[in-house]
Amino acid sequence: MDDYERIQHAVRFMEENLQNELKVTDIASKACFSPFHFQRLFQAISGFSVQEYIRRRRLSEAAGLLKETDRTILDIAIDFQYGSQEAFSRAFANCFGITPGKYRKTNIDLNDQHEINFLDFKTSINEDESIPRPNIIQLDSIQIVGYEYHTDLNGERYFADIPGFYHDFGANEYYMQIPGKAAPDMSYGISCNFQDEGGFSFVVGEAVQKPTETIPESFVHLDIPGGTYAMFEVNGRTELVQNTRRYIYRTWLPNANYERREGPDFEVTDVRRSCFPDDMKMKIYIPIF
Repeated sequence: MDDYERIQHAVRFMEENLQNELKVTDIASKACFSPFHFQRLFQAISGFSVQEYIRRRRLSEAAGLLKETDRTILDIAIDFQYGSQEAFSRAFANCFGITPGKYRKTNIDLNDQHEINFLDFKTSINEDESIPRPNIIQLDSIQIVGYEYHTDLNGERYFADIPGFYHDFGANEYYMQIPGKAAPDMSYGISCNFQDEGGFSFVVGEAVQKPTETIPESFVHLDIPGGTYAMFEVNGRTELVQNTRRYIYRTWLPNANYERREGPDFEVTDVRRSCFPDDMKMKIYIPIF
C-alpha cells in the first residue's frame, strides 16, 4: 500500500465519521502515520488542511440535508458537531456565502466539497524537472545552538513565517551570541517539536563544536540525530526553496522507496554565498529509512 492509498484509507474513516468527533490522532492512525506527518502530507498533496477538509465535508453534507429533509437547522447543526445553530449558520455562511435558512429556500448550486480521492493525485516523481533529485547520504549527529520560533502547518503559515524568523535572527544578531561555532558561515533552520494539531518549532541557529552548558539565556540546544537523509540542494530564488519543500512532501516522499523516519527536517544556508531573496544557496535534509 503506497502513501496515497494509506491517506485514502484515512479519508474513508473521516467520511464514515463526519457526524462523530474526529481527532487527528485517530485519523492519522488509519494511515499509519504520525499525526503531524499525516497532516503535512495531506495538505501538501491536496492543498488544504485536514481540519478544513472535515469542515467543508460536514457543511456540504449538511447542505444536502437542508434540501432533502425538513429537519430543523438546529438538529442538523448538532449532527455535524456544531454546538449551536448560530455557530453552524456562521460557519455555513463563511463557507458558502449564504445562510442555511436562505439556502433552503433557493435553488442555487453550492461550491460544495465532495469526497476527495487521493489516488487521483498520483504523480510522477520526475514531473517537476526544475527540482533536483536528492542525494541519499549518511550524517553524523550535529550539535546546534539557536533561537526557537513557533509556527504552524495550517494554511501553510510556516511558508510566510520562516523567512521572518531568519530576518529576526540576523537583525537581533543572535548569531553573535553562539559560543564554539563549528561552521560560522552556515545557518541552520530546524523543524522540530511537532504537535498533533499542526504546530511546531523552527529553530534558527548554528552548529557548535561540542555541547555546552553555557548557552545564552532564551537559546536552545538541539542534537540533530545521525543517520540516513535525503539531501536536496537548492540554488535560486526563495520561491524555489518553497517549491522544493512542497515537492518533497507532495511528490517525492509519496513516490520514493523511502519512509520518513522520526526526527527533525532541517536546512542549511550558506550565508556568505547567499543573497536574499534572489540567489539562495541551501541544502534541505529529510530523515529517511
